Amino acid sequence: MPRIIVFLGPSLERHDAEKMLPAEYRPPAKRGDILRAIEDGAAIIGLIDGVFHQDNAVAHREILTAMKKGVDVIGASSMGALRAAEMNTLGMVGIGEIYRMYKTGELESDDEVALVFDPVSGLPLSEPLINIRFTLIKAERDGVISSDDHATLLTAARSLFYPRRTYRAIVSAAGSAIDQLTGKRFLEWADNHACDQKREDAVAALGYIRDLLPLGKGK
Repeated sequence: MPRIIVFLGPSLERHDAEKMLPAEYRPPAKRGDILRAIEDGAAIIGLIDGVFHQDNAVAHREILTAMKKGVDVIGASSMGALRAAEMNTLGMVGIGEIYRMYKTGELESDDEVALVFDPVSGLPLSEPLINIRFTLIKAERDGVISSDDHATLLTAARSLFYPRRTYRAIVSAAGSAIDQLTGKRFLEWADNHACDQKREDAVAALGYIRDLLPLGKGK
């Protein structure tokens, strides 16, 4: 079976990922990690999570080097979606809705997928803006908030620095612009119904990689 290396962090729990795809899972990628994966014999690289501001981000050149050596590079969910949208014409494969939105220009900033996470457990400590967007759409569709509330909460979310984005912080930042009862109803709903588009796209990317394998492998 070809050697598969996947860079994964808070987008998807590792134990869940391992059930979907037998692979070598490494922490979120930083500058140089793709080149090390090539040196280690990777035939397929899944780039899902990567560092943004804590360290130097994955360079386009190292992804290009991997593809020139015949390595399949698949991106999704977070840093992977961003890089795949930038390099899809060069051979990098993008998977998922977030990738599509970056590719079409609906999303532009890396702030959309940025968050902070516990370095030990890998659990997210803030909510990425892209997940907030999908959650607000669903909340309006479910009748939890109005279209005006939707716009107010999205503006509040965008006003917060990404490490501070939580649903409670967003409602607090909206202040008197949103009715107190509406804010409480939204938070109670979000506890069980918030969207996690980054996770969905990460799952889709692992499924795509699994389907690249010889029949019966990795199932």
